[in-house]
Amino acid sequence: MKPAFYSGLKLGILGGGQLGRMLLQACADFSVETWVLDPDPNAPARPFAHRFVGGSFRDPAAVLDFGRQVDVLTLEIEDVATEALAQLEAEGRSVHPAATVVGTVQDKGQQKLFFQREGIPTADFVLVENRRDLARHTDRLPGILKLRRGGYDGRGVMRLDTPVDLETAFDAPSVLERRVDIAHEISVVAARNACGQMSVYPPVDMVFDPVRNLVQLLYAPARLPDPLLGEAERTALHIAERLGVVGLLAVEFFVDRAGWLWVNELAPRPHNSGHHTIEANLTSQFEQHLRAVLGLPLGSPALRLPAVMLNLVGSEGATGQPRYAGIEEALAMEGVKLHLYGKREVRPGRKMGHLTIIDPSLDGALAKARELARRLRVEGTGTVAPD
Repeated sequence: MKPAFYSGLKLGILGGGQLGRMLLQACADFSVETWVLDPDPNAPARPFAHRFVGGSFRDPAAVLDFGRQVDVLTLEIEDVATEALAQLEAEGRSVHPAATVVGTVQDKGQQKLFFQREGIPTADFVLVENRRDLARHTDRLPGILKLRRGGYDGRGVMRLDTPVDLETAFDAPSVLERRVDIAHEISVVAARNACGQMSVYPPVDMVFDPVRNLVQLLYAPARLPDPLLGEAERTALHIAERLGVVGLLAVEFFVDRAGWLWVNELAPRPHNSGHHTIEANLTSQFEQHLRAVLGLPLGSPALRLPAVMLNLVGSEGATGQPRYAGIEEALAMEGVKLHLYGKREVRPGRKMGHLTIIDPSLDGALAKARELARRLRVEGTGTVAPD
């Protein structure tokens, strides 16, 4: 029997990064006891957890021990020990998302094969084992090479334009995709609870840093034709249902210059493309994930106001303790909301926080975001504060 409105229920989260930190902030409103497993003693989520356990979420023994002490287990990163998740499920424990879902998403090759089986449009691809195997597919160039495992935040992805590029290509199991002539990259966050109730957030349009391949900013609502956005929403819901996701599923899409929609990648957890929902939507993605994994009715994902989310990342050459230049000017603007992740060390390209700008008009929010992007910098002192 579930505790009365979850008083005393123990929610375990694998991973203590910024996603876990923001999920814990949502948990505070639901009287949920929160446990976090992470190897970093200075993990961003640590100050907000009722109990913090030092250990690797990639270690099956650590995940098993942790999972057996909580009532519901979820995650904020998919690079976890799936064999431990499967064992916990076999023991009758609540694990969301399920081990099979996480296993499919962990491996970009398995993701692509799932899309192929389900008839979901995705870029043409071939699976390769190593650099020698890759050399047999030069007819597919120019293309994009993605490591099947371990790529994250723009890492593990490289362009291959000509056969000469194969000399420095990944020498590991990878996916070689034909390059899509991209006009837009959009994301849809869907939610599904254990009863099968589903909801979907309005699609957002993402603008990427061309060098780091990281999201610079996103805006909602996406400025694309309604039929295409409706197709994206239906596709995200279809994928969530076919995978049997309980929790959130972020689905990233390419829109090509002919107006066709292609699924790029999945993430079965809160996602960078949903951060704006804290201020801009009736229910934030973090509250929605919590509702879903606890078996509660889902909240409304409706957009209250147009919004832009601007990532704050480490500047080139930044090291040591972070220093945020331009924050006071940003907070002086109406409609600007600041989220710093509490990371003690900055590195070039590392996500250190984000700003959400809400405005009655999307043009107004975008104008403020572009001005802030020019002014803001995340620099470093060159030294790290002692523990």
